[in-house]
Amino acid sequence: MSTSRWVSASLPYLTPRGKGQGDAWGAEAAARGARGTQRIVHAGEVPAPGEVAALFGIAEGQPVVVRRRLIHLDDRPNELTDTYYPLAIAQGTALARTAKIPGGAVTLLAELGHVGALVTEDVVAAMPDDEERRMLETAPDEPVLRLTRLTVDRDDRPIQVDRMVMPALRQRLRYQIRIG
Repeated sequence: MSTSRWVSASLPYLTPRGKGQGDAWGAEAAARGARGTQRIVHAGEVPAPGEVAALFGIAEGQPVVVRRRLIHLDDRPNELTDTYYPLAIAQGTALARTAKIPGGAVTLLAELGHVGALVTEDVVAAMPDDEERRMLETAPDEPVLRLTRLTVDRDDRPIQVDRMVMPALRQRLRYQIRIG
């Protein structure tokens, strides 16, 4: 399969899955004849970066839980994703550990009583920093897409913030919106 232009939709990553099912990324890649893997490079409490703190409505530097992942498509780096959770939701759960979570993090959140009801995504194009360029194996002049996703529950409480960095020349983002 050609990995030159991956078409990515958000919905599979927002829907809880059965515990026996693999992760959404692996399933999506397999459905397209590719192999999608991910490695959790860090999980645990960190000080909230400014953007994350603002989205959670907390002070910058307050502790949050992050799961930092390097995502591959056919053994090539495809995305860096940092997923942040409020400490009150994630502290002491599998979200704060590097082990894979059966059914994925969204499934665990639902089991803990935190179901997403509204998602807001912002996408900007930018040049990667040196670490992003190294980890994604991009050319020196290759831009990236930065996608920030906020998920809130039915009471408008933020339950998750994702910050993704993807090589722009290898991605196409697809949004499908049903009206009415």
